[in-house]
Amino acid sequence: MPTLEWIGKSKVINHHQDVPFRVLERKYSFDENGQTDADNGSENMIIQGDNLEALKALLPRYERRVKCIYIDPPYNTGNEGWVYNDNVNDPKIKKWLGEVVGKEGEDLTRHDKWLCMMYPRLKLLQKLLADEGAIFISIDDNEQSNLRLICDEIFGVNNFVESIVWQKRTSPDARKKLSSGHEYILIYAKNSQNDCFNLLDIEGKDAAKFKNPDNDPRGPWVSSDFTAQGWRPNQMYEITTPSGIKMLPPEGRCWRHLESVYKELLAEGRLWFGADGCGVPRKKTYLNEREGKGTWTWWTNTEVGHTQEATQEVAAILGKAVFDYPKPVRLLQRIFKLAASPNSIILDSFAGSGTTAHAVLNMNKADGGHRKFILVEMMDYADSITAERVKRVIRGYGEGKNAVEGTGGNFSFYDLGEPLLVGDCLNEAVAPEKIREYIWFMETKQPYAPPSGGNPYYLGKHNNMGYYFYYEPQRVTVLDYAFLSTIMEKADGTVIYADRCSISEDKLAKMGVTFKKIPRDISRL
Repeated sequence: MPTLEWIGKSKVINHHQDVPFRVLERKYSFDENGQTDADNGSENMIIQGDNLEALKALLPRYERRVKCIYIDPPYNTGNEGWVYNDNVNDPKIKKWLGEVVGKEGEDLTRHDKWLCMMYPRLKLLQKLLADEGAIFISIDDNEQSNLRLICDEIFGVNNFVESIVWQKRTSPDARKKLSSGHEYILIYAKNSQNDCFNLLDIEGKDAAKFKNPDNDPRGPWVSSDFTAQGWRPNQMYEITTPSGIKMLPPEGRCWRHLESVYKELLAEGRLWFGADGCGVPRKKTYLNEREGKGTWTWWTNTEVGHTQEATQEVAAILGKAVFDYPKPVRLLQRIFKLAASPNSIILDSFAGSGTTAHAVLNMNKADGGHRKFILVEMMDYADSITAERVKRVIRGYGEGKNAVEGTGGNFSFYDLGEPLLVGDCLNEAVAPEKIREYIWFMETKQPYAPPSGGNPYYLGKHNNMGYYFYYEPQRVTVLDYAFLSTIMEKADGTVIYADRCSISEDKLAKMGVTFKKIPRDISRL
């Protein structure tokens, strides 16, 4: 497989492992009643901070749980006039490159810088993606070819799905003899062998293209010929129609499927034999018996919106246009319909004006779904623009005939708190419960749910192994027989974290106990 080389690559390909784990500190919560300091229990998150550190902080709770990721990273156009500095020369990025890449960074081209910035972030996004999940990445020709190569490397070339072409403009740029009217959305699956996508619902004008000749209560469907060109011996079987007529494939053709598949489709009610029950079988939508259709890779502005529409959307909500080229809500809704379910977690780590949250809230209102969004924005406007837009979408905005009803919903706003470790030592400024969550994740790769019961040091059981974190911020803990006598939970084996151990390794082994010293035995990502 071809790979891409650039200055600084050797410093960043494993950098995600060195990123410190930092806790997420909730600053406030918001719902239809307004903002509150109290935790409203929302699973929707807006996080302000470096998205590299924020993605690392999300791992203990969300690794392999995110169904759909959409990101709209800097396109690296070299244009320095945007609110969102799009040539990766932002001081925060330059500081990060200097620390991670070192002196090599002084010779980086803007393409080298962009690749150094993107690579570790994509590595963490790949970890967060569910086994049936997919990532969608907006990009243009400045970095499309480079992005494709590093995504092949990170996600696997076999997990490339498609490259969507989005018609972003409504007319050519009059200032140019040849102007670009499109962008790309690269799609990668976590595992392309899994069923990661949905058929799109039939809406509006599209519905007229579909028929429901047998008044199927599941709605209209697409018909396709059940025959295929050619002659295959095992696909030349005889079919009996509901009216009793026996049929073979027409001359020069065979049935599209093996007889076993034909019987399954027949049993599922996904075959139509014509109005009189005698015609050539016509197959309902093959991939899904409910209404819907497959989608192709050319997305027009009439179907999913354009940049001018998106600019107007933001201006209508915030009273001003804050980005030159935001994404329209309809585009994001198309993506989430294609790749998420009504209960999915959807992540956007380059959140910008918050279009992802807007699309999720719209969809939940429309179908009663419970999709959750996680937005990350490193810039200072994370609260004043990103979160502010989401607040107004929840409660409603506009006046008079331009008033838009609120979607309802909620979220909590976070920033990045203390690092879990300071050097090789646990940071005692971090709450013990946050440390417990981290250790549980490192041991089990599962999200942490505090167990019920009276033992304050018990983390839980996984694969019939019990885990204990015997930790007190202000004193040394010792694994001894007195502590072992407090263990009441039954398991095949036991892992105990403590500062010291007064029991020999041989005796621990006989009892099925593994001692891990705090903090040096805490495994890292």
